[in-house]
Amino acid sequence: MDSPAYRRIAGEIAARIASGELPPGAKVPSTRQIMIEYGVAMATATKVIGALRDEGLVQARRGVGTVVAREAVAGPDRERVVRTAIAIADAEGLGGLSMRRLAGELGIPTMSVYRHVADKEELVLLMMDEVMGATPPPEMSPATEGWRACLEALARLQWAMHRRHTWLAQAISFTRPLLAPNAMAHTEWAMAALDAYGLEPAQQFRAAVMVANYVRGTAVNLEDEAQAVQETGMTDQDWLEEREQQLAAVLASGRLPMMARALTGDDLEFDLDILLEFGLQRLLDGLETLMP
Repeated sequence: MDSPAYRRIAGEIAARIASGELPPGAKVPSTRQIMIEYGVAMATATKVIGALRDEGLVQARRGVGTVVAREAVAGPDRERVVRTAIAIADAEGLGGLSMRRLAGELGIPTMSVYRHVADKEELVLLMMDEVMGATPPPEMSPATEGWRACLEALARLQWAMHRRHTWLAQAISFTRPLLAPNAMAHTEWAMAALDAYGLEPAQQFRAAVMVANYVRGTAVNLEDEAQAVQETGMTDQDWLEEREQQLAAVLASGRLPMMARALTGDDLEFDLDILLEFGLQRLLDGLETLMP
């Protein structure tokens, strides 16, 4: 959800204060100037000045107007803001991340966060880009190791990244993608791995996105799993063992003979890692049929 207009405007002015463009004692835009520059109503412009005053960034000076307060400080830099947001999301999921929560962790007023990001959407974009940048594509050559080995390695690397940051899958969208350069570099690398094998650029792009979307689709379950463990104190294995008798009763009904045969066999192993690997191989099998 977009931030209120007054917050965005206050954030822009706060950023000018933080950068030194508006030093202590300098006049800040008046409500009339804010109305003209941003095309907002007087009520919104008044809220902007009020928000800056509440943050301790500005003060009224008789005969002069509203000026930057002497004690105004820049606070944390953007990099620290993003790293702190990632740490919160890693521990509590995206649902636990809010501007207020982030500000509390940084030890700054909530409005001060808007000096660095316009809203939560931009914050999540920066978080994704930071995580992707810390997880660059593998150092492999498709010319010597082949396209399939390259895409396998990239998919497994992305899976490990999703395991470290379980909120990431919820943040990624392939229909309305956030334009994170480091994330786009993963797609570029996958397309380059396919480039020498006769696929058209559009096919290369679809194949690269298909593999990433498959990994992401499997990883969507990770945050729910982590949340369930936090809430119940039980691992997935603990949960299954507690319901072993219920499962046995359902399978003994005779209504699910195929599942009964599979689930009661000695060779069944099943978890998200196994599911990911099984599906990945079948996906690449299908992609191989497109190769000239």
